[in-house]
Amino acid sequence: MIKMAAVRYFSILMGFLLGAHVMAQSVSPRFTEVTRETGIDFLYNFGDESYENILESSGSGVTVFDYNNDGFMDIYMLNGTYLQGISDEQGEKFEGSTNAFYMNQGDGTFQNVSRASGLDDPSWGMAAVPVDLDLDGYQDIYLLNYGENVFLRNNGDGTFSDTTEKHGLKGPAELNGFVKWSIGAAFWDQNKDGRLDVMVGNFLAFDPGYVSAEAPDMMPHPAEYRGQASMLYEQQTDGSFEEVTQLYDLFYPDSKCMGLSVFDYDTDGDLDIFQANDHQKNFLFLNDSGKYKEVGVASGIATNSNGQETGSMHATLGDVDGDGLIDILVTDLKYGALYKNMGNGLYRDITESSGIAGPMRGKGCWGAAFLDYDNDGDLDLVTANGTAEELILQYPLLLQNDGTGKFKDVGKQAGSYFKTKRSGRGLAILDYDNDGDIDILISHVDLKATPALLRNETGTENHWLGLTLMGPLGLSSGLGALVTVEAGGKTQVAINQWSMGYLSNNDPRLHLGLGTAEKIDRLVVSWPDGEHQTFENLETGRYLKIDKNKGLLSP
Repeated sequence: MIKMAAVRYFSILMGFLLGAHVMAQSVSPRFTEVTRETGIDFLYNFGDESYENILESSGSGVTVFDYNNDGFMDIYMLNGTYLQGISDEQGEKFEGSTNAFYMNQGDGTFQNVSRASGLDDPSWGMAAVPVDLDLDGYQDIYLLNYGENVFLRNNGDGTFSDTTEKHGLKGPAELNGFVKWSIGAAFWDQNKDGRLDVMVGNFLAFDPGYVSAEAPDMMPHPAEYRGQASMLYEQQTDGSFEEVTQLYDLFYPDSKCMGLSVFDYDTDGDLDIFQANDHQKNFLFLNDSGKYKEVGVASGIATNSNGQETGSMHATLGDVDGDGLIDILVTDLKYGALYKNMGNGLYRDITESSGIAGPMRGKGCWGAAFLDYDNDGDLDLVTANGTAEELILQYPLLLQNDGTGKFKDVGKQAGSYFKTKRSGRGLAILDYDNDGDIDILISHVDLKATPALLRNETGTENHWLGLTLMGPLGLSSGLGALVTVEAGGKTQVAINQWSMGYLSNNDPRLHLGLGTAEKIDRLVVSWPDGEHQTFENLETGRYLKIDKNKGLLSP
């Protein structure tokens, strides 16, 4: 039975009904591309220049984290590479290409420290997940690859060491007869034993020699391949991990995961799992007394409003209509699906009525993020777009929320990047210059190969707050927490989750736009274990840290 936190949601809704809405300043969006001038010289490659298979078309992600604890967000760009037997021979020039890591120097520029840090991994990189596994205060990195996964321990001195064998996290060599293909992971203490566990999302059994009988001149459709099971691993007392997928009823050997999101769907004090699948029904695994029950169809988020199983990418979570409930956007290759949380364990597809279906239709949406780019107190939307089977460029999208969950396309007003067709894949949001407004970073698989760092220059006078939530096991144990903010007569609810888009991880600091409210009257953190902490009369315009055990800390 779904255990919704009815009392808490009733109080939130009453706040919306009774509170006077503070009008925020409304201005046109403005984003300026600053990639080269900030020192980011990354060039993405997929092993050659022919774009002929699903591995090449899938791209790679971007990850944002603070590796040296200086308060500024660093950037990790995942890369493809030349693979013999898969890449064309002319792609040998890309052999030995690596991921790239950029240290934020705190002055608006980045320094490439890939080799010096040890993050110049040569694997075919799909995603990178930050986690402080050894609880020493520094974020380690788990690399999810086509091929063996890699775990890199942060030594705390600017360098990383490979500890994959110690933890047993490289994954199986093959699944369903072909090379294991991982696309992401989520760390949390799923069995509540005081140690972080991990769910690894795996994609499909890619056969490089397969040619489609129906369309031999096109790359085969994902539906023509078998899947690969996503896997749950529990951490043991010695720091190693044991695979326990079947024990928890999570073993689906032919699923084709493209994104994992962990959150408390039914607000009962434990975390559930959403798995976006490629041309299969999406999964929602409900944590039910220590086992997981798949309720995707029952909850209404398995398919879109037309009953289609589309190329789902990832779940992006947020309260888009201000009713205090966390909604779900799932980007895909048709037009995406926006599911409104009805508050009773069910979701309703509002893709058409919300206004996002028109702009997103036919774009091929991959990475996405909800962001309050103008700090007016509601969630806007940005997506990275490009078709899959052919290298056809598309316009990226920036959609403005009117405050009620209705969106309109304002990208062409936002700067030259949004007027230029690219083929986007991974997307992350961050405040790289710590000025209180949200910037955007997008990777591309087009042959131009450059990423785009977009500095937010919208320039409102609206107020904001940034939050870092630390649970007993570091940042990862704050995953899934809900934050309720009362400010200026308005109540907002936000979810603490930085894995919100395809292959990518956002700035881990939760960002809240506050409109004209000059202070926060009340802030409540509802931790994933059901406990609550309340803070009052907080100043805005700064970054704060809340530790579950120590309370409010200075930035």
